[in-house]
Amino acid sequence: MAEVETAPTFGSELRDGFKAANGWVANGIAWLDDIQAFYRERSAIEKEYSAKLNALAKKYFEKKTRKSASLSVGDTPTMTPGSLESASLTTWTTHLTTLEARADEHERYGNDLVTKVADPIKHMSGRFEDLRKRHAEYAEKLEKERDSSYVDLRKTKGKYDAACQEVEAKRKKTESSFDKAKAQNSFQQQILEMNNVKNTYLISINVTNKYKEKYYYEYLPEVMDSLQDLSEFRTLRLNGLWTLASNLEANMLQQSSSQVDHLSQEITRNQPHLDSMMYIRHNMGSFQEPPDKNFEPSPVWHDEPTMVVDEAAKVYLRNMLNKSKGQLGDLRREADKKRREVEGLKRVKQKIRDGTEQKDAVVVVAQVLSMQEDLHQVERKRLTAEMETSTITSAVGDVTLGAKNHNFKSQTFKIPTNCDLCGERIWGLSAKGFDCRDCGYTCHSKCEMKVPAECPGEQSKEERKKLKQERQSAANSVLKPGGPPEHAAELPALSRSDTVTSKTSGYAASSQRSMTGPMSPTEEPPAPEVPISTRPASTVRKNRVIAPPPPAYISELPGSAPNGSSEQKARMLYSFEAGGAGELSVPEGRDLVVLEPDTGSGWVRVRAGYKEGLVPASYVELSTPAPAAAAAIAPQHTGQSARPPSTYSNSSSSIGTSSLAPSAAGGGTKKKGPAVAPRRGAKKLRYVEALYDYAAQSEAEHSMAEGERFVLIKEDPGDGWAEVEKGGVTKSVPASYVQVV
Repeated sequence: MAEVETAPTFGSELRDGFKAANGWVANGIAWLDDIQAFYRERSAIEKEYSAKLNALAKKYFEKKTRKSASLSVGDTPTMTPGSLESASLTTWTTHLTTLEARADEHERYGNDLVTKVADPIKHMSGRFEDLRKRHAEYAEKLEKERDSSYVDLRKTKGKYDAACQEVEAKRKKTESSFDKAKAQNSFQQQILEMNNVKNTYLISINVTNKYKEKYYYEYLPEVMDSLQDLSEFRTLRLNGLWTLASNLEANMLQQSSSQVDHLSQEITRNQPHLDSMMYIRHNMGSFQEPPDKNFEPSPVWHDEPTMVVDEAAKVYLRNMLNKSKGQLGDLRREADKKRREVEGLKRVKQKIRDGTEQKDAVVVVAQVLSMQEDLHQVERKRLTAEMETSTITSAVGDVTLGAKNHNFKSQTFKIPTNCDLCGERIWGLSAKGFDCRDCGYTCHSKCEMKVPAECPGEQSKEERKKLKQERQSAANSVLKPGGPPEHAAELPALSRSDTVTSKTSGYAASSQRSMTGPMSPTEEPPAPEVPISTRPASTVRKNRVIAPPPPAYISELPGSAPNGSSEQKARMLYSFEAGGAGELSVPEGRDLVVLEPDTGSGWVRVRAGYKEGLVPASYVELSTPAPAAAAAIAPQHTGQSARPPSTYSNSSSSIGTSSLAPSAAGGGTKKKGPAVAPRRGAKKLRYVEALYDYAAQSEAEHSMAEGERFVLIKEDPGDGWAEVEKGGVTKSVPASYVQVV
């Protein structure tokens, strides 16, 4: 048969149209049942026709026998003719004999239609259908594997989100924990864990995208091409059986040879690929490749899609790269071997199509599919190893060069053993872990990828004990305040770029802000120098000063007593009658003790005798306190004579509201107090006090003088900056330069 050059294939033209193509092939295989049913009915007709012809011939043979003599010689011959017959009867006998022969020919033709055509078609239909189902199962398996990679990616994304959530929780804990050094160390350790999970997530994205590409451009197209081969081999086999049936009919009916030849010629014109071309031509559509997966930052820890390449992360990446590189060579060789086997079988399949090889096409197609399945499994592993290797080397280079990797082996520890990395006990139902065969390094299974490649080589028993003690001491020091342990990589500085939260604050536009490591609480460092930078607009800003962390500049609240027991005295300027729950009726001139100063609502909480309650701040005159105590209660002057109305308070009083001087009223006239700010519904304000002087570097920032107070609008969201209000204007200041009062 003539082959059409560069005939289109399902895999190259239809991409992801396996389900429709599979249904089309299934329809073609199911059609074989109609064809074999047709030949069975035709066989029944031929046999019935043969039986009627035989009956007809027998009937007229008997009639001829009774009339033979009379027809040959007459009713009253003078000599009987014996066995001789007339030429007419002989001709007639030949005619009847021919009829019997034709009846036998129809009988054989009917039997051949069943045994040589209908039965083979039925058998072929079953085999082709089984193989088609296998194609469908494998295509479904590939799809599940693709979806599984998406699910694994989502799980990795979930782990990354959980790690980010844990980082945020530990960051918040550093603000409220009693042991801040320990909390800070736990926070930094969790950041390292988050970075490792992030790197795993980024690698998983590349692996998923690469497998998706393989799925749409190699795995699925190969399965669809195999399905196309199955369909076309069905056509070839059907053509062969049609040709056989035609030849049987041609031998039976020589008179109808022209019609039978025409049918044979028509059959030969039915090329296997013609049906495929027609199907392709009517099923071509616009193929839209699914977009690549991209890095999605956690909603609680906004980050950039860049690999973390600090020393701690390099340890993890080095171990991952070492594993991937070790597997890559074997996987490539195995994949090449299986690919050569598949190509060899494909050549055999082409020879069968060309008619130069006499083998069972169904068996060959099944073998090709099975070997392709094995090849795809190896290819997936090779693909994962290659993408892990390329991703890591592109980010940090080949970090395995010069590394002294531990010779780890899986181990079940039946006696109590501590991990040399984290110092915790390797315990549980299985107590699974790893130990180095050379130096005896032990670790959890979860810690294996975090162990630095610093194996000292094969050690004696005494040296192993000494190394064990040193490692355990270093591991136990991780939980203590101070620097990182000797065996662990140095903790990196935390860096972050603009986040969704910070962008909406009206001042955040820096490309990166970071937090430096905590300073010793006993030191009193000077305020960091802040380089002056310019910004074209508040929404677009360049990198600005790095605010020091809160623990670095903690000092006592100005004005607080050493034991925190100082009390603020006050006196009522006017009489006040309580008008609601929580308020306190106090007569004019009564001495008071201030329990809670005015927070911006226009009310203070006081104690008069044994009673406590709220009174208007404008009705109270504060006693003159010591300078330090006054600074703790009275806000610093903001540098403006009058404060514009604030959108964050319903109070009519300013930040530094003090008592109004009593009017020079007549001696006996009762003084009337000023209007009282509404207490209910007013928003309670919080203040911060500047710990250091700070000069604004752009229009989006406030300048500060040490001791100056501001209204706190938004606390530090994690980028080192806070929003405050000064003179009715909201801008940002370094969060570590202020403290809440």
